[in-house]
Amino acid sequence: MEIRKENKAVEFIKKYGLYVAVGVVVFAVALTFTLLATLGGTVRTGTSTLNFVSPMSNATVVKDYSDTELQLNETLGHWEAHLSVDLTSENSDVFSVLDGTVASVNYDYLNGYTVTINHTDGFVSIYSSLEEAVDVKEGDTVTAGEKIGKASETATSELELGSHLHFTLKLNDDYVNPNNYLNLELK
Repeated sequence: MEIRKENKAVEFIKKYGLYVAVGVVVFAVALTFTLLATLGGTVRTGTSTLNFVSPMSNATVVKDYSDTELQLNETLGHWEAHLSVDLTSENSDVFSVLDGTVASVNYDYLNGYTVTINHTDGFVSIYSSLEEAVDVKEGDTVTAGEKIGKASETATSELELGSHLHFTLKLNDDYVNPNNYLNLELK
């Protein structure tokens, strides 16, 4: 009488096959959700729909956002990440991109006069290189498209750009590319 020994791999599959199959499926589902979360272009913003407006009418980008490649700051003479978009327009009026509350109006030598506005769903917009006579004050409520000031040359860190708006957008305290939310035209 001959006794057949089963292959060890077959024995393993019979004994643990269900566990291996379940593990592979769980891994595949987790990997799929991870890839969708990191590669997708959507940002969860709660239950509201946000309609961004341009911070300047007929704006042209003179220096674009870059968090991966260094850009030369010709005024300061060094290379840097540029976590903002610099805009210019024939009309220097600057507008709030969303409804919100003015968190601060301040001045510093490098950025010039700056207005910071808190919006819903974790967005914060920052408008720098404004004229001294801004149209809002801390605590004011603004609507999307409401004038908050005028672009100028008060940002001494970017004097080479001339009169412009240095526009920054944050989401949950992280810098985000304004081009993902605004329809801006490259020069």
